[in-house]
Amino acid sequence: MTRRLVVVAVAVAMTGMTLVPPASTAASAEPPSWQHVPVSAEVRPQATLNEAVAFGPDRVWAVGADAVGREAPGFPLVLRWDGAAWQRRSLPGITWQGELSSIAATSPTAMWAVGRDAAGGGHVLRSDGSAWYEGRSPRGVTPTRVVAGGGRVWLIGTRNDAQALLRWDGRAWRDLPVPPGSVYGLHILAADDVWAAGAGASGATVSHWNGQAWQQTIVDGFPRSGVGSVLAVSPTEVWAGGTAGFIGGPPGRPIPPLLVRWDGLTWHRVAVPTDFGAITSLAPAPSGALAWISVIRSQKWAPPGNSPPLIPGPDFLAWTGRSFTEYKEPAVPGEGPSTTLSLTPVPNTTTIWSIGRAPGPESTFAPRTQHFP
Repeated sequence: MTRRLVVVAVAVAMTGMTLVPPASTAASAEPPSWQHVPVSAEVRPQATLNEAVAFGPDRVWAVGADAVGREAPGFPLVLRWDGAAWQRRSLPGITWQGELSSIAATSPTAMWAVGRDAAGGGHVLRSDGSAWYEGRSPRGVTPTRVVAGGGRVWLIGTRNDAQALLRWDGRAWRDLPVPPGSVYGLHILAADDVWAAGAGASGATVSHWNGQAWQQTIVDGFPRSGVGSVLAVSPTEVWAGGTAGFIGGPPGRPIPPLLVRWDGLTWHRVAVPTDFGAITSLAPAPSGALAWISVIRSQKWAPPGNSPPLIPGPDFLAWTGRSFTEYKEPAVPGEGPSTTLSLTPVPNTTTIWSIGRAPGPESTFAPRTQHFP
């Protein structure tokens, strides 16, 4: 009888234990969210980050400027994420003041960064993965973005107040034709398959380069609309994001986001779950399909009768293939919402980084890095 009572007692105890989930199970029940990652103390106050490129979980590079003030141009800034923290990388021999605006790479040992100095001169930096040095800059061109893809590297810039597009041929920068209007973003698949996002006098434009000429389409004919990011998934699926435009209205009137999709025949406008803001970046999944969209100044109409009439909207949108899932960036004590968001996926993973800057205390600004999950 005693033995039977002991067995029953143990069984009851084990049954009670199964009612409490293990700590790991409870933790896994928490939905994934964006996480803020502080920047190294090596970076001085008043810093900004503009773009990043990633090769793996412990190999992410970001560029920008630090020690930037209202009247100070700051200094070029390069950071590397080593899997645990952001570390500042030295730039020996680079003594000019200014900012790095863009970074791209064809491999971990072939990286490019572009920027301009305080006098407005253009600079191209190169890296073999260990050191950064001044590279060959195209004569008379101020580069604004560098984009890599399909083993190719292109520059977007200006020359004599006109836009310029150039491609690196292994030895020098070669000029290419520029589609009408302005080009803000590129997606390079191959030498004869390049998509350009931009704007013209008639509205937002997307242009396709076939290796010989550009074919341009007005994807949204509303005046002052434009797209700055483009993602080509396949010949029958291309996305572009930016802003739709307003004419007139009171100063500071909010502008709605613009997301369009090519189905192989026609460009269609795609609804997003926010009423105002600007789409700044589109990022792919490991498969190449659209995965993420970033939106700055995101706002929604509040329910009827609410005051104020607008409420904050999502900062990030995850595309499921059928609909969007909304995410907010984490609040950072002493800082406001991000004013720039640039998305960078980590290859062969579902991790994605957002690089940018946000308002800091006392009218300053601060670098902002965050990742998901």
